Amino acid sequence: MRARRERCLGALLLESSDIRTPDPDAMLRAALTGLKQVGVAELAWTRDLRQWQSRMLLMRRYAVPAPSPWPDVSDAELDRTLDEWAAPWLTGLTRREHFAKLNLRDALESFVTHAQRTILQREAPTHFTVPSGSSIPIDYTDGEIPSISVRLQELFGLRQTPAVAGGKLPLLLKLLSPAGRPVQITRDLVSFWERGYHEVK
Repeated sequence: MRARRERCLGALLLESSDIRTPDPDAMLRAALTGLKQVGVAELAWTRDLRQWQSRMLLMRRYAVPAPSPWPDVSDAELDRTLDEWAAPWLTGLTRREHFAKLNLRDALESFVTHAQRTILQREAPTHFTVPSGSSIPIDYTDGEIPSISVRLQELFGLRQTPAVAGGKLPLLLKLLSPAGRPVQITRDLVSFWERGYHEVK
């Protein structure tokens, strides 16, 4: 972005000079315009932030009880409401490549309360601890249903399929052999132990 003062006669430019101390509000409006053209999908998303976004949208979709409504943090809604949330984070950004410096994590986490953060961690945790003691990451970006990939023997002793969103959504279990190769995919551990496990053995 460049701020210039121009003096014109109709379409004829008579004089032009840079403005060394441009109006901050005008620069902010210009930055917002630029960000709208780029779109939030082009910001500095990390895998962790996309996971957080998916977890938040899951809480909203399954209406998990919370003291205040779960915000819509989808890309489409973030694009639509840029004027409402992005302005405080754009100060000093004057080039397109500067958008990568926008503190997206803090901007997004400002959408939720402390109580909601606590509920999010409880009802959509980042990891699930299996009977073997391993802490297995939950993938919330792998389609509509969150999943975990875990070696089958690490689940010995677990009878019920773990679930998130207040128990409303059973996880998709991608069961692996000791060598780490996929052997079964299930959302019903009870049936798997009764029938599928003997076939896998």
